[in-house]
Formats: sequence, structure tokens, C-alpha cells
Amino acid sequence: MDRFKELDKMIKLTGDRARLDAKANDTYIVYKTAEGQIVKEYNNGNIVPVGNSSESHA
Repeated sequence: MDRFKELDKMIKLTGDRARLDAKANDTYIVYKTAEGQIVKEYNNGNIVPVGNSSESHA
């Protein structure tokens, strides 16, 4: 179980670092929400959905 806790911590830290980098470079981050929607999150807190995330590009 410790591996899962460590992995969860690393994922969180990676997301935090991405937010810091986006703020420093005045840009945004892109991620998938718990509901499965892909969104862009800007420094000012605005969250904008990206296209139709139910489509497959495979």
C-alpha cells in the first residue's frame, strides 16, 4: 500500500508543479476531471472545457 500512497503523492506534486509553471509562464494547464471531461485551467481560476472529450482519436 505504501507504493500507492507514494504514487498518489507524486501525482499531486506533479500537478502542483504544473500549476506553478503555468503561473510563471502566464499560460494554462490541461487535465481530465473526475467526470472524464478535459479542461483548461487558467491562472485566474477560469476553467474552460476542451472540445468533446467523449470522442476517440485512436
